[in-house]
Amino acid sequence: MTQTTIGVGLVGYAFMGRVHSQAWRNVAAFFDLPVTPVMAALSGRSLSAATDAAARMGWAAVETDWKELVNRDDVQIVDICTPGDSHAEIAIAALQAGKHVICEKPLANTVAEAEAMVAAAAASQGRSMVAFNYRRVPAVALAQRMVAAGELGQIRHVRAQYLQDWIVDPDFPLVWRLQKDKAGSGALGDIGAHIIDTAQFVTGQTIVGVSALTETFVKERPLASASSGLGGSRTSEKGAVTVDDAALFIGRMSAGALASFEATRFATGRKNALRLEINGSLGSLAFDFEAMNELWVSSGDSGFRRVLVTEPDHPYVGAWWPPGHGLGYEHTFTHEIKDFLEAVGTGSDPSPSFADGLRVQRVLAAVEESAASGSYKEIA
Repeated sequence: MTQTTIGVGLVGYAFMGRVHSQAWRNVAAFFDLPVTPVMAALSGRSLSAATDAAARMGWAAVETDWKELVNRDDVQIVDICTPGDSHAEIAIAALQAGKHVICEKPLANTVAEAEAMVAAAAASQGRSMVAFNYRRVPAVALAQRMVAAGELGQIRHVRAQYLQDWIVDPDFPLVWRLQKDKAGSGALGDIGAHIIDTAQFVTGQTIVGVSALTETFVKERPLASASSGLGGSRTSEKGAVTVDDAALFIGRMSAGALASFEATRFATGRKNALRLEINGSLGSLAFDFEAMNELWVSSGDSGFRRVLVTEPDHPYVGAWWPPGHGLGYEHTFTHEIKDFLEAVGTGSDPSPSFADGLRVQRVLAAVEESAASGSYKEIA
């Protein structure tokens, strides 16, 4: 294909920044793209830490102010990998500057912020996408293809779980993901957002009402040191945990299916178990990310059969390895960057859009409202 280059600027270089960097480095080596990304600049508050991260991850330049990165002439795409409290400000500024924007999930910390981001996206010449990477797991994309083709018939039940255990230890430090002013919510927004989006993506239905419970099991934790990341060191002082540790909710989907959702970071022994089961009138399917290259399918007249999703005609897989050679977590981000670059290069609308991210944000807000009030909440 005839290719042109497009400059990318990354804001944030911790866990998500590292994964996104890997995707930007490798996407053009495996996929034919209408534009080729150039890793122009990385932004971080500490010059020394950002310079080190840029050298390790392949970024050509460093900025200590994200506003300077947004205004660089060699940056046409802004990739936002910061905590949720800064998503809206950065994304709106980048869109107003005419940049394309990809933003980590959840889209924002509040519905109002997400609405402002959607409005900025609608008014901008730039393209925008929210980074729900689990849509790009080949087995999940294959599940969506099967549901859309009618292979499961009428969808009746949706069961979604995201189970982790990384904060079971009460002495785990009070990192930013446990503070509402930075993260927006806890397990609900961090991992619950993923299963909300995945369920809506696979079924083609939206969640129209919820009844919810949330709980914070450990209400105080040691303060994190200034350099703490996801699993950083702690101090002797303690601070309040201001987000949920777990969220459970039931809901109704737009075409009538009944749904249940569970998001927790207190499922001892579960490391990254994003699970989805769909039951329809003609069959069922089941997926667990801890066995991410497998999809379990039932035709309705028998039990489940295992489908190894590594064939070249399966979504995304043909660009990679021979059949039977599985993919990993990092490939999902390469797939989302590939899809985003295709949309930018062809002038089409990326998916999931900021409007899709707003839809998830409305569900998150309804879950919190339902848990606080003890009542069912409809979602407009």
